[in-house]
Amino acid sequence: MTDRIEAAAAELRPLLQNFILWARENAPGSDANLVGSVALWHRLIASDDVGRWKQADLRTVLLDRMPQVVEDPDAAADGMVPAVRAYLTFLSESNHLTKGSASLDDLLVELDRLEDDFVDAMEDLVVEQDEYEDEDEEESEGLGDFEPFADELSDLPTIRLRPDAELAAATRKTTLITKARDLAVWVGSERRVGETSLLSDAEIGEALTALGLAAPEPGDKSLADSVPALWNIWNLAIDLDFLQPEGEDTVSADADTADWPFEEDDDALDAWMAGLHSIDYGDPELEDEEATIALSGLTRALLIRVLLATGSKPLAELRTELAEAAAEYDDLGADAWAAAAERYGDPLNPVLEWLTGYGMIEVEHDQVRLTSLGMEGLVHLVDDADIELDARPAIDAMTALDLLSFSAELPEEEADAEFAAWMELRAPAQAAKELLEAAAEDDADALIRVQAASMVGSLGEEAVPAWKDALDEPSLRPYAATHLAQLGVDDAPSPTQADTHWLILDMLTISAGLGRPEFVSSLDDIGDLVNLLDVIWKVPHPHLEELLEAIGKAHPDKQVGKAAKRALFKARSNHN
Repeated sequence: MTDRIEAAAAELRPLLQNFILWARENAPGSDANLVGSVALWHRLIASDDVGRWKQADLRTVLLDRMPQVVEDPDAAADGMVPAVRAYLTFLSESNHLTKGSASLDDLLVELDRLEDDFVDAMEDLVVEQDEYEDEDEEESEGLGDFEPFADELSDLPTIRLRPDAELAAATRKTTLITKARDLAVWVGSERRVGETSLLSDAEIGEALTALGLAAPEPGDKSLADSVPALWNIWNLAIDLDFLQPEGEDTVSADADTADWPFEEDDDALDAWMAGLHSIDYGDPELEDEEATIALSGLTRALLIRVLLATGSKPLAELRTELAEAAAEYDDLGADAWAAAAERYGDPLNPVLEWLTGYGMIEVEHDQVRLTSLGMEGLVHLVDDADIELDARPAIDAMTALDLLSFSAELPEEEADAEFAAWMELRAPAQAAKELLEAAAEDDADALIRVQAASMVGSLGEEAVPAWKDALDEPSLRPYAATHLAQLGVDDAPSPTQADTHWLILDMLTISAGLGRPEFVSSLDDIGDLVNLLDVIWKVPHPHLEELLEAIGKAHPDKQVGKAAKRALFKARSNHN
């Protein structure tokens, strides 16, 4: 089905783009973007021809399918029917309503007849979503909820992340992943598991021995209920894909499990990230289930407070704050905290033990500190919660591509500061080489290319060797030739007309990404656009055809529009 959806979407894209432009002038009150899903599902379930619309298709798509797939029922209730009305009118006026379709009048009458039912269906969805969100909020309002700290997190100073090689080396030292490996290796191939207890008492004893865990003292509870640490490691092994189910009652170790710690940095980091959410296994487990729930999220709560303290916080302060948070969060929180203190000596002991074993924290002299690996993992967890953090690679770990990518999103003054700090660690000639090599990695990324050219251009004559090397890169040659000429390098080639045209196309590519007004303004800055269009179609720029198509649609001058269409035809013919 995914392939069919992608093919249908590709087929519809040019038509929908034309409709969006048409709607701006002919149906300005409609939200043209709402039509996409209607047109797509019409093509998938109602008609092989995107232009053949029958009255029954409207019911099929709007009442049968849209309630199942619409993402924003509130917006759909307000604007989808007017948008579809505009779309059908566009199809008719542009001769895209093909043979076999109902008349436009009949389609609009049917649409009017269905409107109330469609709006009712969307409003029912809104109520369902609100109820679901309320339930979700109730479930997520725990000690480990990051949302209450969103403003404080966004105000944190820039977090600097260590390079992958360093982080991967740290993952290989995590004792919990090693234990998960040992458990999986002990499980072996096709071990049968039970329904009430995964392992028999004898097997539990063997597993504890394999992990170096002490067997519990005999008591009132079954052995299986007395070894939560074993089951936490079992679950971690599953999270890591070290253990995999085979059928309903059989489990086996993955073939690669025994190879941990993995040699490839990417493999080691991927494994560690796969088990990141195991931090929840560090929450205290108590005899009373409700008391256990009252302290759920305690591990995340500790992590977020250490992060807000910029990575290090006294254990005593954490203990006080978290005890107060537990009491405030749940009526049973204070009693649960006391029960955890009785069981573990300190309610934070299981938390600290798990996080230390997963390589995320270090505890020294009653001070809890996030490790580089812990900072990396916590940034991912905060991102999973849809909360923004200013996290970037450390300057000494920042590649040229990192610098270019981040700088493109930063205010100019801040980008200059990043560049200056990065430059302190390398000679200008080497910096120029790294920046231009990074810019050459993707010839479709005009913004990165312009950013690199600007930075390298600021390095003056030191950058000449790198500019000369860049002459061999088609996407960078225009910049290299231009800068070498400005530096007065004797043996450098002069910039050609094609070089100038490439620079113009890069500039237009960037402005097109900023929106229609900026794009039209940049076109006006060029001057004689018609004559330019007569020759620029020859430039082998990766965005040439889409830019020519955009010029034809966006520019208000009809003469320019015609010239753009002629140029687009020539470019496509030349490409073919």
